[in-house]
Amino acid sequence: MKRGLLAAAGVAALAAAFAGGAAWLLRRPYAAFSGSIRVEIPRGSTSRAMARQLADAGVVRHMWLFLAARAIRRGRVLQAGEYRFSQPATPLEVVERLIRGDVMFYEISIPEGYNLFDIARAVEEVGFLRGEAFLETARDPALIRDLAPQAQTLEGYLFPDTYRITRESTEADLCRMMVRRFRKVWAELGSPADPHRIVTLASLVEKETAVAEERPLVASVFANRLAQGMKLDCDPTTIYAALLEGRWRGVIYRSDLDSPHPYNTYRHPGLPPGPIANPGLASLRAALAPAETGYLFFVALPDGSGRHQFSRDLASHAAAARRYRDAQALSQGVGPAVAPATRHP
Repeated sequence: MKRGLLAAAGVAALAAAFAGGAAWLLRRPYAAFSGSIRVEIPRGSTSRAMARQLADAGVVRHMWLFLAARAIRRGRVLQAGEYRFSQPATPLEVVERLIRGDVMFYEISIPEGYNLFDIARAVEEVGFLRGEAFLETARDPALIRDLAPQAQTLEGYLFPDTYRITRESTEADLCRMMVRRFRKVWAELGSPADPHRIVTLASLVEKETAVAEERPLVASVFANRLAQGMKLDCDPTTIYAALLEGRWRGVIYRSDLDSPHPYNTYRHPGLPPGPIANPGLASLRAALAPAETGYLFFVALPDGSGRHQFSRDLASHAAAARRYRDAQALSQGVGPAVAPATRHP
């Protein structure tokens, strides 16, 4: 009897010692790596699979320590994703990170004026998203159809901004984030105007000038030409038509200007069927409230500032265009241009 009691006491003491040791290890930070490491937890991973992955990476000392910490926090969901570990942590702290979903984020910056093809290239640079998959998703206007029934794709509605995504994000997730951002901006503008028409006009303004204060002036040129039934003669629409047909060669050729494509505003009066890029807030505001001018033309100034000379009549525009051409010719070491340009705008 006495021997049995002694054995039981020994087992209890051993269990208490084990429990005490386990509790000590659960509170002890650990790291068997140097610098920082990344651990990607796949969707659907079991707690045991996570424990093995983290132990193999040196994030926790033993699998059972992670599982013990997990048992303490049972009932909470551990989230998949890519995690970066850069300093020692206790098993409980590691579990808490997985509960919070404290995953790595990647930033993707989309400048104003990027079109679908530009964004697809930016998406490819992230490394784990595919540009072609992005294009396939963005060609479906379902995400914006309620607001802009005329939209043929999401072009124009993917608002330029910096977005934070994770390795778990998909191309469709990014499209949803960008459209959601556009909707917020449009709602804040509070305009009753037709979104599709405004976004289309704003995209032309965005592509024609990078100078913020010029945008209302550029918008006024397009508004005035539309009011008079003049073709817009907007080079970026010609480029976009070539992009859509897969024939853009980096320079506008006569065949591009003569193309019957519906986006070519050298051939078709009025606005193109939809946006040619994704405009920012300044261009949207310019399209909603163009400056009140009599301008019908504009051409780049010869000083390389990116600004433009605006004109009310063709003669003034031709003179401004000649000055630009002559400056270009001089900078290239050739004589002045022989004939004035008459590009509209």
